[in-house]
Amino acid sequence: MKKIFYVLLIISLVSCCKETSPYSNKKDSIVSDPNNINVSILIDLSDRIDPETNPNPTMEYFRRDTEYIKAIEKGFLNHIKSKRIITCDDQMQVFFNPEPSDSKINDFTKDLKITFDKNTRKDYFSSVEKKYSELPLNIYQSAIHDKNYVGSDIWEFFKNKINDYCIKNDKRNILFILTDGYMYHKNTRFEEKNENSSKTSYLTTKLIKANNLNTSNFKDIIKKNGYGYVKANDNLTNLEVIVLGINPEKGNPFEESVIKEYWENWFKEMKIKNYQIKSADLPSNLEPIILKAISGK
Repeated sequence: MKKIFYVLLIISLVSCCKETSPYSNKKDSIVSDPNNINVSILIDLSDRIDPETNPNPTMEYFRRDTEYIKAIEKGFLNHIKSKRIITCDDQMQVFFNPEPSDSKINDFTKDLKITFDKNTRKDYFSSVEKKYSELPLNIYQSAIHDKNYVGSDIWEFFKNKINDYCIKNDKRNILFILTDGYMYHKNTRFEEKNENSSKTSYLTTKLIKANNLNTSNFKDIIKKNGYGYVKANDNLTNLEVIVLGINPEKGNPFEESVIKEYWENWFKEMKIKNYQIKSADLPSNLEPIILKAISGK
């Protein structure tokens, strides 16, 4: 009986120590905290922002972008202000892919990377507001002035960079993509075809026409031929995506719907559950949507 008693006592002590040990592996139990957010903004610096190539008398597209970014910054700061500073562990940053050759733009990008933690001073709020009211416009004006539109390799960003740049395991991750919806970059242009599908890493108005996606039954055509984007990532369940600025070329009344269908199917294939795809509307109309997306309410 004594032996059995001692064995049970040892097992009990070992069990207690294991449960309370300060050396237990915390990494295995990391849980996403919805109160801490990680906001990323991926900007498409293609000629879509050129006021000469794509003019809009109501409001130029580059100005819409800068107002979208201000709304994102507003939503981010509203989130911070709703918390006690001691609980803050939040960040926001801007990305381009590929990086612009203009060193000024890259410097602006560094200044737009901001972090709030328990040691953040109160005057940092006004500093962030100032940066996000000035620097995004400087970025767009610099790109337009240089006329060197590097485009945006969105597919490659999702394939090789999004996990490292935009996803933190202990945070709620939100990615805003500012683009007209067409996906194309000369360095990442390929097709994958088989008996059941015809996937591409790009989408242009020329491809939409070639695939006869200009009628009301475009969804049936897409499904029958397996049209869509090549999957770029296997599991992005810990990421929310909001695409802003969809701007189809004129001539095909179904073009915008085709663009959105491509994006939606792509997101679903990569297991992104929470996403929104919005047209290039006026910032005053999209701001409430942006604020709600960040607040999660």
